[in-house]
Amino acid sequence: MRTVYLGTSDFAAGILRRLAGGPHRPVLVVTRPDRPAGRGRTLTAPPVALAARELGIDLDQPASVNDPESCARIAAARPDVLIVCAFGALIKDPLLSDHEILNVHPSLLPRWRGAAPVERAIMAGDAETGVSIMRLTAGLDSGPVCLQEAVAIEPGDTYATLAARLEDLGGTLLLRALDERPDFAEQDEAGVTYAEKLTAQDRTIDPQADPAAAERTVRALHPHIGARLQLPDGSFLGVQRARLDDGAFVPELVLPPGGRPMAYDDYLRGRR
Repeated sequence: MRTVYLGTSDFAAGILRRLAGGPHRPVLVVTRPDRPAGRGRTLTAPPVALAARELGIDLDQPASVNDPESCARIAAARPDVLIVCAFGALIKDPLLSDHEILNVHPSLLPRWRGAAPVERAIMAGDAETGVSIMRLTAGLDSGPVCLQEAVAIEPGDTYATLAARLEDLGGTLLLRALDERPDFAEQDEAGVTYAEKLTAQDRTIDPQADPAAAERTVRALHPHIGARLQLPDGSFLGVQRARLDDGAFVPELVLPPGGRPMAYDDYLRGRR
């Protein structure tokens, strides 16, 4: 089956590598433009762009995937199906009406539609999450689902550990969907929740808030975004690892402003 793949993130790059190793290897990969990143604001390619180059697959990085030029390049690839995973931009007509589009979404839809499903599941204290293979429609992750499988969220899971398991499952379910072409079923709108895009406020831990919620936030944002505590001078202390001790939130590994990761006890001794 001829496929075109649209994705951006590290998670999407992992799914791309899995897809490229099978019979439905993409003939074209579409991702977002290179963007400034890091303290030096160096122009950096998205993970999917790097993966496509490593795999030797034709790559397009349009300013907008919905522009006529981008749509024409996708059409010229003569795909049987488009595959989307963590693309990070809204896909509109004519792509929606001209192509069948499958979306690999890391949640048990209709729970956690939206931008940050893995992080929100950990932050909410969910016992499980999973992967859904759905047909992309104009609504936000609201299309019918053809395959879905759950994954337990373990007590010590971080974003990194949970996303790795979801990535493996997502690749397996995507290949099954392309091979078996299972029927689709509409989502139950009664169970909808939204995984809103993460903000600076989501990163900042309130010391007076629920300690268990604070500990989950640290795990949910590690290592890619990072939780933090605001210091009296207005700067931020990154929190890379924490624990609950007699119901209290206790940082274990922290990142001082402009410094390197260190044990929280050592940080406190230095402050004294």
